[in-house]
Amino acid sequence: MSDNKPSTLHGSWWRGLGGWNFYFLIKFGLLWYGYLNFHALSNLVFLAWLLFPLPSRRLHRIRHWVSVPIGFALFWHDTWLPGLDSIMSQGSQLAGFSAAYLLDLLERFINWEMIGAGFVLLVLYMFVAQWIRVTVLVSLMLIWLNVLTIAGPAMNLLPSKAATPEVALNDKVSTAKAPDGLDQSAPPTSANLTAWLNRFYDSERQRVTHFPDALPADSQPFDILVINICSLSWSDMDVAHLRDHPLWKHFDIVLNNYNSATGYSGPAGIRLLRASCGQTSHTNLYKPTDQRCYLFDNLAKLGFKQELMMDHTGVFGNYLKELREEGNLQAPLMSQAGIAPELTSFDGSTVFNDGQLMQRWLDDRTKSSDARSATFYNLIPLHDGTRELGSTRTAEWQPRAKVLFDQLDTFLTNLEKSGRRVMVLVVPEHGAALQGDKMQMSGLRDIPSPSITHVPVGIKFVGMKAPHQGQPLTIDTPTSLLAISEIVSRVVDGQVFNAPNVNMSVLTDNLPQSPVVSENDNAVVMMYQGKPWIRLNGGDWVAYPQ
Repeated sequence: MSDNKPSTLHGSWWRGLGGWNFYFLIKFGLLWYGYLNFHALSNLVFLAWLLFPLPSRRLHRIRHWVSVPIGFALFWHDTWLPGLDSIMSQGSQLAGFSAAYLLDLLERFINWEMIGAGFVLLVLYMFVAQWIRVTVLVSLMLIWLNVLTIAGPAMNLLPSKAATPEVALNDKVSTAKAPDGLDQSAPPTSANLTAWLNRFYDSERQRVTHFPDALPADSQPFDILVINICSLSWSDMDVAHLRDHPLWKHFDIVLNNYNSATGYSGPAGIRLLRASCGQTSHTNLYKPTDQRCYLFDNLAKLGFKQELMMDHTGVFGNYLKELREEGNLQAPLMSQAGIAPELTSFDGSTVFNDGQLMQRWLDDRTKSSDARSATFYNLIPLHDGTRELGSTRTAEWQPRAKVLFDQLDTFLTNLEKSGRRVMVLVVPEHGAALQGDKMQMSGLRDIPSPSITHVPVGIKFVGMKAPHQGQPLTIDTPTSLLAISEIVSRVVDGQVFNAPNVNMSVLTDNLPQSPVVSENDNAVVMMYQGKPWIRLNGGDWVAYPQ
C-alpha cells in the first residue's frame, strides 16, 4: 500500500460552517432572551452533519442545499410556534379567515425590532469573521449548552420577570391546597410532572356534581342565563384598564381564580356544557361521556327548558355543531331576525348587537309560559380580528370591551327592574391574549397560558327577596368548571330568591377546588409548585419562559 494515499480524514476535507454560523448565532441570541424552546442535542447533531468532512467541494455545496429545509424545520422545532399537527388541525379554520385578518396577523407576526437586531448581528458576524474562527466558538457554545442540559430538558438562561402577568401567578393561585392525592412535593422533573398530570385526570374522573332527582314542592321558579364571552381574561382587562368598570360591581359573587382550562372556543363550550363532571383531557372532550356530566341536561330533568342564544352564526370552526354533538345542547338557536349588525367577525360574518339580543331574551321570557329556563348564550364581539362595520382593520379591543360591558351592565339593571328571578352567570371562554409573551405573539392562543385561561367569573341573583348588599363576595381559591355546576346545583330549588336572608359565604362554602391545568390540542400548561410548566406535542416538560 502506498504511503502517499490520503487519509479518509484529510485536513483539507474539513471546512467551516460558513453562513451557518450566523444561523446558530441567531439561535443563541433568541435563547438568551428566552424566545426558544431550544433542543440542544438536536442542534449538536445538525452541527456535526454540517461539519462532517467531505472529499469534494461539490458534495459540500450539495450538503448546504440539502441542509436548508432541515435547518428551517429545526429552527421551527426550536420555537414555541405551533407544530405541524396543530397547523394541519387548524388548517380548515385558517381558510375561513378573511384576507384582511390574515394580513393583520402577518403584520403582527413580523417583529421589526428583532429583524433590525438580526441585521446588526449579521454585520458584526461578517466583520469579526475576518479575524476569528467563528465555527470554533459556535461549536464550543453548542457543546457547552449540551453539558448544561444533561441533567434535564428544561433550559432557562435568564431569570427575567415572568412572561405571564403577575395576576395569573399570584400566591392565591399557586399555594392553594391541592385536592387529595395531588401533592406537589416531588421535584419538577419531566417524569414527575407527567405522573402528576395523570393523577390529576384520574382524580377528576371521580368528581361529579349531584343534582336532586326532583325539585321539592316548595321550590321557586327562576331562569338561569349562562353568558359565555369569547376572549376576556383578567390580563386583558388589566391591559385595557377595565377592572374598575361598574359591571364588575354588579355581581353578588366573583370567582377571582377561575381557570377556563382551554384557549379555544369549541373546547371551551364543550367543557362548560360538561361542567357537572371533573376536568377531562382535550382528547376526551370528543369522546362519549357520562350523561351526568351535561349541566344543561341535569337542569332539563328538573324542568328547566333549554335555550340557546348567540350573536353570531356558529358556523366557523363547526362551533354550533360541536355544542350539539359534544355538549348535547339540542335547543334551537334563538332567532336573530331584526337584530342590528354591530360588528364584522374575523371570518367576514356578522356579529349582532348584544344589547338587542339580551333585551329580546328578556322580552321572550316575559311572554313565555315556561316557569323555568336554562339559556346558554355565546357572544364574540371581543374576538381577535373583529372589526367595525365597513372597515378592513381590526377594531381596538378596549372600546369593544367597554361597549359590551356597558350593554351587560344595562341588561342587569333592566333585569332588576323587570322583577324576574334570574341567575346570571358570566363565564368567559378564554382570554384574548392582548399581551403576548415569549411563547406566542398577541392574539395567538395555541398555548393556553395562565394569562389566557385565568378569566373573571361573575354570578348575579336578580329578583331576590333579600338582595346581596355591598361589594361582591370574592372567591380566591382556585376553581374551574366544576365549581360552576356546584353553585347551580345548590340553588336549583330557587329558595335563594325567596329567603329572608342569604349568606353568600355559606352558599359558596367548600366549592370544589381545581388545580390549574389547561390544554389545547397539542399543548398542556399547568401550575406546579407555584410555577407554570408546559408540554408541547407530547414531548418533555419545560418551565414556561420567565
